[in-house]
Amino acid sequence: MYAIIKTGGKQYKVAEGSEVIIEKLDVEEGSSVTFEEVLVVGEGEEIKIGRPFVEGAKVTGSVVKNGKGPKLRIFKYKHKTNYRRRQGHRQPFTKVKIEKIES
Repeated sequence: MYAIIKTGGKQYKVAEGSEVIIEKLDVEEGSSVTFEEVLVVGEGEEIKIGRPFVEGAKVTGSVVKNGKGPKLRIFKYKHKTNYRRRQGHRQPFTKVKIEKIES
């Protein structure tokens, strides 16, 4: 069984036992998280599609890790004007292990 959930303005396809890296949540490591915005749930012929969300469906998971992604280097340059700007960015994320999908 799989589900498509919406969190952090993005959509993720999840299955029981899978680990998903999502936008950072304000939750401690080891604690439980519930996603109520489920767009699609089911498998094979038994798929429920929500309008916009499936009623009564929720996905439960536990937070494995909070961290930061790889470093991105942003470099702006304009020739002949001695204009150079260097900036770095690391996107924060939350790694969640999906435990249960309820429909």
